[in-house]
Amino acid sequence: MRATTVCLSKGFWARSLDEFKRLSNIAFKLEGIKGPSGPLPLHDFHKPESLNETKLMSDVDIGGYSKASLDWIPPSTQDSVNGHARFHGTISTALPPHRPEIQRSGYAAWRTIDRPPTLFGRALWNIDMYTYLAMRIKSDGRSYFVNVQTESVVPTDLHQHRLFAKRPGEWETVLIKWNDFIRTNHGFVVEPQTEMLRQKVRSIGVGLTDRVPGAFELCIERIWATNNMDEVDDHIKPHIAKEGQLKDKQGRQISWSDK
Repeated sequence: MRATTVCLSKGFWARSLDEFKRLSNIAFKLEGIKGPSGPLPLHDFHKPESLNETKLMSDVDIGGYSKASLDWIPPSTQDSVNGHARFHGTISTALPPHRPEIQRSGYAAWRTIDRPPTLFGRALWNIDMYTYLAMRIKSDGRSYFVNVQTESVVPTDLHQHRLFAKRPGEWETVLIKWNDFIRTNHGFVVEPQTEMLRQKVRSIGVGLTDRVPGAFELCIERIWATNNMDEVDDHIKPHIAKEGQLKDKQGRQISWSDK
């Protein structure tokens, strides 16, 4: 059972006070000149109410048959694991029989919801002073994508990058350079590419669009922005070019660098 958003969400003035404290802290520490004093938390699943700040999506919305869930898993002192979310389900590529206009199916995703406004306007993340997006995950090895949505001129634009897991089945920290995200629209690469509006990030999420039928499971503990490359667990960081599912409008597949 989920607690209702109304009961758990902060009011307008409480959110505004939090934003004022955050902005004051940045000014007091001169972070605009010296750079950030530490990582920027974006979202974590340490508490069950964190699920109320996310939205689950799948091809069921267009009549498809994939199944997706986002569940909260409590912390385990025995395994030294914090509370986290379990994104899981089953991908089906079966097309809805009475929707001839639907030619592709087989996807599932989740994202953070748009944060409520404050006295200072829309609540957006400014990650301009950070080099990496960091995620603490445990993957099954399938081809997930990280999706970032900004205040783009085209509302349906996404910035995407493959989520490379080096140790499927184990907890690990993955870093992705913000500059390596690719602008897409409805699954296709947009040309010409434009730089991400790093001062106006609306939401972050993960999607599975490989259209491979079968079960999937991805656990996520937290997501943050950082400049510290040492947060990666792996000491060996090979540079490998891999082929992803994203294509441009000429049908050419996009190669990703595993960094």
